[in-house]
Amino acid sequence: MRDGVIEVSPGRYRESFGRYYEDFVVGHVYEHRPGRTITDTDNVWFTLLTMNTHPAHFDYEFAKKTEFKKPLVCSPFTVALMVGMSVSDVSQKAVANLGWDNIRMSHPLFPGDTLYAESEVIDKRESAKRPEQGIVTVKTTGKNQHGDIVCTFSRTMLIWKRGCGPVGD
Repeated sequence: MRDGVIEVSPGRYRESFGRYYEDFVVGHVYEHRPGRTITDTDNVWFTLLTMNTHPAHFDYEFAKKTEFKKPLVCSPFTVALMVGMSVSDVSQKAVANLGWDNIRMSHPLFPGDTLYAESEVIDKRESAKRPEQGIVTVKTTGKNQHGDIVCTFSRTMLIWKRGCGPVGD
């Protein structure tokens, strides 16, 4: 494998995503690209789909009366986007998500903002019960187009070791 590409036969290549347990190094930071510009439609659909009835997310007249003067992006949508943006880097080869901790929303995000994310490996250990897998924890940080940190969280995943688990075709 070289640069996310596997040669499956002479002159034939396949994209490969994700990292095996052995590929994670504590202290390494993975920048997740591309960024994602959040539209009004994205925000309203997510808010209503999840039955979040707070009008600050979808009622423009109500939002004008808040300190922000415009609708806010629904916080769980921000977290969901950051998780999704990180999948091809940190959890494409995961067996399972084990949990999210310390979710912090540190700066408002608005429709029209572009979200960028990166993950730092903060812990890694062998699984005591599953010798073919290891446990990796990352701290993911989301920033807007101005570089303001809008959200952080830690995520722990069970990850396949190289040569184990299902092989993507």
